[in-house]
Amino acid sequence: MSTPIQILEQYWHHSKFRPQQEEIINSVLNGNDTLALLPTGGGKSVCFQVPALLMEGTCLVISPLIALMRDQVSALHQKGIKAIAIHSGLKNYEVKRVLQDVADEQYKFLYCSPERLESNLFLEMLPALSIRLIVIDEAHCISQWGYDFRPPYLRISAIKKLLPQAKLIAVTASATPRVQEDIIAKLELKATAVFRQSFERPNISYSNFLVESKPNKIIDILQKVGGTGIVYCNNRRQTKKIADILLATGIAADYYHAGLTQDIREQKQEAWISNKIRVMVCTNAFGMGIDKPDVRTVIHHDIPDCLENYYQEAGRAGRDGKRAYAALLYQQKDIIELMKNAQSKFPTIKTIREVYQAIADYLQIPVGIGEGIYYDFDISVFIKRFKLEAVVVMNVLKVLEQEGHIQFAENIFLPSQVNFACERTVLENFEREKPALEPLIKGLLRTYEGIFNDRVSVYESVLAKNLRLDITSINNGLQELAAAGIIEYLPKKDTPQIQFLLNRAPAQYLHIQQDAYLARKKRYQERIDTIIQYATKLTTCRSNFIGKYFGDTTRTDCGICDNCLTYKKKKTGNKHFEEIEARLKVATEKNINKLIPTLAPHSSHSVWEVLYYLQSENKLIINEDGDMEWN
Repeated sequence: MSTPIQILEQYWHHSKFRPQQEEIINSVLNGNDTLALLPTGGGKSVCFQVPALLMEGTCLVISPLIALMRDQVSALHQKGIKAIAIHSGLKNYEVKRVLQDVADEQYKFLYCSPERLESNLFLEMLPALSIRLIVIDEAHCISQWGYDFRPPYLRISAIKKLLPQAKLIAVTASATPRVQEDIIAKLELKATAVFRQSFERPNISYSNFLVESKPNKIIDILQKVGGTGIVYCNNRRQTKKIADILLATGIAADYYHAGLTQDIREQKQEAWISNKIRVMVCTNAFGMGIDKPDVRTVIHHDIPDCLENYYQEAGRAGRDGKRAYAALLYQQKDIIELMKNAQSKFPTIKTIREVYQAIADYLQIPVGIGEGIYYDFDISVFIKRFKLEAVVVMNVLKVLEQEGHIQFAENIFLPSQVNFACERTVLENFEREKPALEPLIKGLLRTYEGIFNDRVSVYESVLAKNLRLDITSINNGLQELAAAGIIEYLPKKDTPQIQFLLNRAPAQYLHIQQDAYLARKKRYQERIDTIIQYATKLTTCRSNFIGKYFGDTTRTDCGICDNCLTYKKKKTGNKHFEEIEARLKVATEKNINKLIPTLAPHSSHSVWEVLYYLQSENKLIINEDGDMEWN
């Protein structure tokens, strides 16, 4: 019988766990209902993947995001672990085949959206699935007090009751104390073992800037801080605009948002991960599931609408433990716009019904039908045809999702489907005739068990990495194999769709739970107030502010955020500060440890305060040996 550390070494090639990971794993293995609150970069997936590999049967992972499911399935494949995802883009016959394969124990991990759990097909097949561990990923989605409430999460407890033999772990990166209590209550967890890791990221220096020109400040930061970076923007148009400005100044940048095709997004993401692109300018569609450890800078061009989102996105910096910087840029007009957000984010009931009617007209759905049916939905065409504002439509779609009427997926990702369509003797002859395609054929057979007998989901990016080829070569090779009749090949699709979860109702009678809706609006306004406080406060430690919001009351000031450094500078005194800085600049000795004793009468404490400040402003760098270099 393997141990957790042996599994970690075998599949992750690490010799030790991160803080609390092993305790969480043992809690699951001991049969406890477990709630793990680990900040971004804390290694949540290891906490359920390791125990699942030590247990009999299948691990069911319930996740709300197709991109996150795809990334985790791909990562498991690369480790040689069998995993598959069921999401809203799959047809019934595809879901049935996947569930049959899971029942035959061909997969260790089954990823599934919460909506899929409620389908009749899933419920019919459930008794045949040997599920021994249930994972609730992004567990904050279960709470109406959370920032990303998803109603189907409320019904997970019913599925849990159908699997009494299964252990359960809920994981999330950001949940306030109220949301934590709600998760436990809504999942009906018993004698719950709760693990809370500190929300402190001691290597990240948080800074907020009130600026006249955001592009100029972004350029200034990126010129001062080397290494990989992310720039988050609130809208798609802005991502391309900022990326073009950075390129014009010689900074290797690209842009990314959910409106791009899947192929293009994968190419851009791979270029950034492999350091061909230094800076990715993106919406919040980028970053989920990406574990790039050496990100030195995360810049927010716009203020997010809640501290939870900001903390998760800023937390993608410095996962290697080295110094990193999170910068939030804003102008006074941003604060004013943000304060108005609650009105646009929560449209009037009248507006919701009008947009719902327009959707029904656009899709030509009569009253009384539509339940369970997927409809292609080109939102840009819809907006133009009905002369609606994009922000209003997107917010109404979100409300209709939360009220359980529809499910909208802007990017339904259907992975490529492949199976061999020839006899093995034919395949062997073909390989001799076409030796250039032999590596791809071997790669398919090695990576995807059962591909010779049945159609399976194939991920071109995984094949490209395993075979050390580019995506274009993989795509061309698959098309050539299909043209020769060696394989059946259904290329992947990326199509916006709406699924009606209920039959279409007359718009005037569309049911909205008004009290709950208004309560969510009030809570949203509170989150807006909190992020504005965070952005504009000039005296409170940024890291401490974040920690207290998430219920971490043991925090002390970080000493490296903009507010802490400003306080230190004042404490040292401008005159003494300038004197120390001047002496540092003219010193011939560059090793700090040798230099500090020569700077009397200034204390080493005062000198270090100046050094910390100069480092944060990127005026100098101190290497591992203590040698100082001025920028």
